[in-house]
Amino acid sequence: MTPFAVRRARLAAAMEPGGVAVLATAPEVARNSDSDYPYRHDSYFYYLTGFTEPEAVLVLVAACGETPARSILFCREKNVEREIWDGFRYGPAAARERFGFDEAYPIGELDAQMARLLADVPVLYYALSSNAALDAQVGGWLNAVRAQSRSGIKAPSRTQHLPALLDEMRLFKDESEQALMLRSATIAGAAHLRAMRAARPGMFEYELEAELLYEFRRNGAQFPAYTPIVASGANACVLHYSANNAQTVDGDLVLIDAGCEFDSYASDITRTFPVNGRFSEPQKLLYELVLRAQEAALAAVVPGRPYSDVHEAALNVLAGGMLELGLLDRARYGSVENVLAERAYTAFYMHGTGHWLGLDVHDTGSYRDLSLEGKPSRLLVPGMALTVEPGIYVRPGPDVPERFWNIGIRIEDDVIVGASGPRVLSGSAPKTVAEIETLMAER
Repeated sequence: MTPFAVRRARLAAAMEPGGVAVLATAPEVARNSDSDYPYRHDSYFYYLTGFTEPEAVLVLVAACGETPARSILFCREKNVEREIWDGFRYGPAAARERFGFDEAYPIGELDAQMARLLADVPVLYYALSSNAALDAQVGGWLNAVRAQSRSGIKAPSRTQHLPALLDEMRLFKDESEQALMLRSATIAGAAHLRAMRAARPGMFEYELEAELLYEFRRNGAQFPAYTPIVASGANACVLHYSANNAQTVDGDLVLIDAGCEFDSYASDITRTFPVNGRFSEPQKLLYELVLRAQEAALAAVVPGRPYSDVHEAALNVLAGGMLELGLLDRARYGSVENVLAERAYTAFYMHGTGHWLGLDVHDTGSYRDLSLEGKPSRLLVPGMALTVEPGIYVRPGPDVPERFWNIGIRIEDDVIVGASGPRVLSGSAPKTVAEIETLMAER
């Protein structure tokens, strides 16, 4: 539990002396009738607690003068009868000991305790306007404190948005987080390998999805990190394709974008391969262009360089390749610089080259330095985690060479910014043409 206690201490130190922070975990959500969706805790809450049960709230009281900071958990009471139906629950006493809180109380006491904890507090930190029910509950707490004004007790005069403090903390992954992310990426990489080995023309996309899910779960991943994309043929040109119900055809490429969640940390990997095991010449030309773009982008993952350099490195390679292969008319655009200036590349590459990664697939943290005038792209710093995922998506069109029609390719890896460059977490999944064709020839 040490990393969680360290994070709570860091947050308390960033708060105003005597301030109080309140952070609730995610609610259980009904799927239909009497069935709930599989429960997944709130990422912010887990980051500070390691506690995964529903109906839980963390209250953090910042130090003030000689009074040290305190962490307080509110959670479900121990209930042996409910455990027969729903499984183990800690209860306040065991949760306090196991997770290192200073105090713990039943969740039913939250409202009464908050009226006490918020008395004479200068500022209340919580997720402002994120949840109407929470806003109403906070309003009730503040009114309960104001009701004590005749006794000289004052309610907090200010509220501040708690995630703003946590987002920057979560952007930098400590050693324990990096280890979990490596495990998550290793499991996901094995799943991509399994899908490549299983692929045959005529299979349905959902059959390949099943191979992924099997490999995730048998290696201990608790969930897919997001709905897997298994897109064959023209479906690969739909960026967020999720139906996964088409039948593959001999000669198709299959784009699989799939990651798992291991102990709350996400992986996010994309590989593209020929379902019959051999790239056609047009497929190979586009694939190797995307791979060169990814190599250039990875080379830009260096401490001290702007985050935007990663995207710009990929764009330069892709724009040049689009001209070289005739996807864009050289007579019209003339140069890479013109392609970039006119954003002509967006006909075939319309998304960014990556995003932060961590507890959430699209993790927290600003991509710009908000402290500087003009808010330029922030500089990369060791401990940041991101994806690097260039692609190319060629839909039929009157000015588009027919041999490239309906080819969609994306190559995505998970990366930690290291002291001198990128540390690729997902390298176990093959991605060169030779590696993929050799692997699939051995099926």
